[in-house]
Amino acid sequence: MNDSDEGSGHKAAPPRRKDARRNKEALLDAAASVFVTSGVEAPVRDIAAEAGVGLGTIYRHFPTRADLIIAVYRHQVDACAEAGPALLATSATPHAALGQWINQFVDFLVTKHGLAAVLQSDNAGFEALHAYFLDRLVPVCTGLLEAAAEAGEMRSDLEAYELMRGVGNLCIGADSDPDYDARRLVELLIAGLRHTETDSGRSEPAPTDSAGQARGRADTLDM
Repeated sequence: MNDSDEGSGHKAAPPRRKDARRNKEALLDAAASVFVTSGVEAPVRDIAAEAGVGLGTIYRHFPTRADLIIAVYRHQVDACAEAGPALLATSATPHAALGQWINQFVDFLVTKHGLAAVLQSDNAGFEALHAYFLDRLVPVCTGLLEAAAEAGEMRSDLEAYELMRGVGNLCIGADSDPDYDARRLVELLIAGLRHTETDSGRSEPAPTDSAGQARGRADTLDM
């Protein structure tokens, strides 16, 4: 440790703790990948195989399936929140960044819909996680939409909450109907939001209060 480390009063996390954190994050990434392809009821052994660990390791961290799904849910929320600014900084255009972020959001919705089923008897727990989801992701989506609007790529009267609910509704039932490709519909939606050269002379419609109406129906719809 050098003098600056001593003077700062902060100590680096022990290597073993860092390794444990990385291992847990890798396990959550593996679980999320399996949930996307096989649903939240996928066998734990499939998750263990994807993560390259034994079953005991998973049960040591997450004693129940609900514990695992909730952990994956929070992990994906955080990953989505962090991805927005990163995509905006590295993508060719803000609209492209929005499209990539929405793709990640769609993967996340698989876990969210499964979580709702798992926590049917725990309304308070689900509401708390839903609030965490909104607090973390609505501002990120807002930033992407504002950047695309400022770049002249999209209309400026679309709210993040409105778009996220629309995407969520398009994804309902996708896990139970093999003939329904929700991701393709979402991609068409995002593509349709982009201004083209033929749109440049058109004025935007007056904003509506549809976002407010959507919020009023939030308790009847499952994003």
